[in-house]
Amino acid sequence: MNKLHYFADSISLLSLPEKFTYPFHYTPHPLCVAAAGEVGRYLSTKGEWQGELRKGKMFGVLIVRTGEGEVGYLAAFSGILAGKNRHTYFVPPVYDVQEPDGFFRIEEEQISGINRRIEELQADVRYKDCKQRLADETILAGQVLDDIRGRMKAAKVERDRLRSTVTRVDSEQLIRESQFQKAELKRQKQYWKDHLASLQAEVEVFETEIERLKAERKTRSAALQQWLFKQFRMLNARGEERDLCNLFKDTVQKTPPAGAGECAAPKLLQYAYRNGWQPLAMAEFWWGDSPKAEIRHHGYYYPACKGKCGPILGHMLQGLEVEENPLLKKHYHEMPLEIVYEDNYLVVINKPAGMLSVPGKGEIDSVYQHIKILYPDPQVL
Repeated sequence: MNKLHYFADSISLLSLPEKFTYPFHYTPHPLCVAAAGEVGRYLSTKGEWQGELRKGKMFGVLIVRTGEGEVGYLAAFSGILAGKNRHTYFVPPVYDVQEPDGFFRIEEEQISGINRRIEELQADVRYKDCKQRLADETILAGQVLDDIRGRMKAAKVERDRLRSTVTRVDSEQLIRESQFQKAELKRQKQYWKDHLASLQAEVEVFETEIERLKAERKTRSAALQQWLFKQFRMLNARGEERDLCNLFKDTVQKTPPAGAGECAAPKLLQYAYRNGWQPLAMAEFWWGDSPKAEIRHHGYYYPACKGKCGPILGHMLQGLEVEENPLLKKHYHEMPLEIVYEDNYLVVINKPAGMLSVPGKGEIDSVYQHIKILYPDPQVL
């Protein structure tokens, strides 16, 4: 089904963007604002989604031009929505992990079966009984051997006392008593060693199988994850295709993070390229309550995430004429800092919007660099 939407209201007064949006730092184009408004109105009609939407989710819109010259927009959500990754209004995922008869689902069920088997073994009454008996008998063995050692120590003290008064025959009897006690301790040690080893062997029957299953689970999970990453074959405007493993191999992590390729921006671009449409502008916005872990506000626009989308979009935007990163524009080289207050210990400045506080990547102006020029004495800083 075609996911292209045409604007409900006329856009004749809105000019098309000259370059595509730089996704990591942008002001949304008016066409994107109009498209986001229509998506928001659509979301407001979906009563069955409101509970989930209130928790908050990132959505995205992509303005496209078709081969016939028509301008419309595509819409997408990050991750899944209402338990599914396919909905009529939105573009499909790059790869559908929820395909019921697909390899991913089949292998995922195999891994789930391993999880269930591990849980069954860990909950097995015989396993629990063996572990408890081993723990109890280990304590008892220690108590028995400590008791024997205690009695031997007391007997030795008594023998030492008697040796000065007993006859030669009685002395030999004391020696035999000492030898017997030492032999008995040795026999008890061997008995408990064998007994505990037998119990440990019973426990290890279960634990060996549990560890084998865990190792199999780990191997199959890693292999499945790698297989999945290779199914995300991302296009760019030149028609070139690269999978996620290839895109992330030169990053610090070397491997794609979980959820890579499932954000709104890659979905939108992939669908546009698959249909031969020209991407014109893009924006992502938050819908719902603010999450606790990050700063997000309902209806606000946000840049694409660098961790998951940086390498992906770096590839997918190749072949498009993209706006320059505004942070790389040297707006402030000739702009003096407005000093609000200054004394021998403190300088208060009015930082221009967009200027970094400290140096970042690239040749980007920062307050720190300006202060170093104003106060070259390193002791000041």
